[in-house]
Amino acid sequence: MNPQENDSSPSDSDRFLSPQGLDPNPPASAFVAPPGHPSLKATQGGTDSNLDEASQAPLDERIVAALREIYDPEIPVNIYDLGLIYRVDCDEMGVVEIEMTLTTPGCPVAQTFPGVVEAAVHNVPGVACAQVNLVWEPAWTIDRMSEAAKLELGFF
Repeated sequence: MNPQENDSSPSDSDRFLSPQGLDPNPPASAFVAPPGHPSLKATQGGTDSNLDEASQAPLDERIVAALREIYDPEIPVNIYDLGLIYRVDCDEMGVVEIEMTLTTPGCPVAQTFPGVVEAAVHNVPGVACAQVNLVWEPAWTIDRMSEAAKLELGFF
C-alpha cells in the first residue's frame, strides 16, 4: 500500500466542504470530475492525435464537452446532464452566451459557480469570450435531468 493513499489531508476538491456546509468560495477544482470518473475516459490516456480530433469538433460540441466536466458541488452529476444548462448560444466569432440555473436559489455557490462555468467555457479552443447568465425561471426540477443522470442517481 502506498503511504500517500492514507494521507488524511483534504485535496483541493474536498476543501469546499466543511462541517458548516459548503464554502461560498470553493476552488474551481472542486467542480471538476474526480480522477477516474467515467466522464474522463475520453480524455485520460489520450494521444496528441486525440486532442487534435477533439479540437476539430464543432464549437458547440466542444462547449458541451467542457460543461460535462463541471460537477454540481452537492450532486455527483455534471451540470449539463443535471439539466442546469438551459441555453448555449455561440456565433461564428466564438462569442458564447450561456443561460443556466442552479438546483435551488439558496445554493451556497450561487455567487461563484457561474464564474467557474464561464472560465471553463472560455478555455475551450475557439471561444473568444463567454458570458454566463444565471436564471431562476423556469425553476429546475429533476425532469430536466438526462436519462443517464437519473440512472446514475438511481431514479429508475
